[in-house]
Amino acid sequence: MLCSIYKSPKKEGTYLYIPKRDDFSQIPEALMQTFGKPIFVMLVNLESRQLAQVNVEKVKASLDEQGFFLQLPPPPENLLEQHKERKAQNNPE
Repeated sequence: MLCSIYKSPKKEGTYLYIPKRDDFSQIPEALMQTFGKPIFVMLVNLESRQLAQVNVEKVKASLDEQGFFLQLPPPPENLLEQHKERKAQNNPE
């Protein structure tokens, strides 16, 4: 299964996977407005690959069911919470 991957110029780390290059007909208008003008990244064969940030089977299922897959960046790390947890582990009361 081939798919085209586009990155968002508005949202860092956000990617859109679609089954056919430059065919955004299945993408909701609100998503396209939020995503911005898609920037083509690559054409990839999902049958013979693993993806770094997302499960390839999840991508294929979404492409079949919705006609697209939206990859969002991981949530930012909360360094303050991590610091508090480490401090609590090192200084049990």
